Amino acid sequence: MNNIDSIIFDLDGTLWSALNSTVEVLKEIKKQHNDIVEDVSVEVIKSAMGCTFEETAKKYYGYLDKETREKYTKEAIQENTKYLMKHGGTLYNGVEEVIKLLSKNYKLYIVSNCIEGYIESFLTTSNLKEYFSDFENNGRTGLTKGENIKLLIKRNHLSNPIYVGDTDKDKEAAEYAKIPFVYATYGFGTVKEYKNKIDNIHELLTILKIKKC
Repeated sequence: MNNIDSIIFDLDGTLWSALNSTVEVLKEIKKQHNDIVEDVSVEVIKSAMGCTFEETAKKYYGYLDKETREKYTKEAIQENTKYLMKHGGTLYNGVEEVIKLLSKNYKLYIVSNCIEGYIESFLTTSNLKEYFSDFENNGRTGLTKGENIKLLIKRNHLSNPIYVGDTDKDKEAAEYAKIPFVYATYGFGTVKEYKNKIDNIHELLTILKIKKC
């Protein structure tokens, strides 16, 4: 990878995991509604990472009508975001160090399929806000991840960005935006075909030829 001027990150499965809080919130939502008759499994939660709100609702409560499942999913996501704004998720090993090093050489951004407030919860609780120049999400724009990547690129006048993510949807989004994709294998998804991968976030430094201090 040559002449890279910026790095756009996915959030869940790439920079942090909010899996534990999501599991607990969904249990509480189930207790509040008698028509939720099935637990949302960890596997289903993982499969919904990176999906749009509508896709997530269908994965969580596909046996309910569209209006109801989206109502309950919205409740769950809002409660989870409130929790994360106070307590945060779990940063992957090395994220803090690597983000600080990358920021010395590149502009950093986040694009994720989430509601407003979710990315903000990461920026606030991770104490990494100062290292990211901008972010975008489906909840704010109503656009797909690929469209949001293109929007962010245009808004920030980026010439040669890359996108780092952990799912096939991330790869598809990068392809839609016509930028290189780096597969974070340690995340929630599985990408079968890729040109570049990292097994931990430190390997991004190796790909970009950045020396650790």
